[in-house]
Amino acid sequence: MELLKITQAKYVDKYKIYLSFSNGFSAIVDLKDKIFSDHRKIFKKLQDVNFFKSFTKNRWTIEWENGVDLAPEFLHNLATKQK
Repeated sequence: MELLKITQAKYVDKYKIYLSFSNGFSAIVDLKDKIFSDHRKIFKKLQDVNFFKSFTKNRWTIEWENGVDLAPEFLHNLATKQK
């Protein structure tokens, strides 16, 4: 079984990102609940929308320059639940 990867990521609005996955699934995922309910200090900076939308896509997933990255499996699961 091949590892799940993010193949495309585009900022949509507020805390929403359009994601395409290597298994062919794509959806808009809303990360607002994750960012505001995760009380680890590293997530605080993502509450600033300007910082949030500065994510980049690496070889596997999306990441921010402060070190936050989210597993493709987590993002896929969240997108599936939200769809």
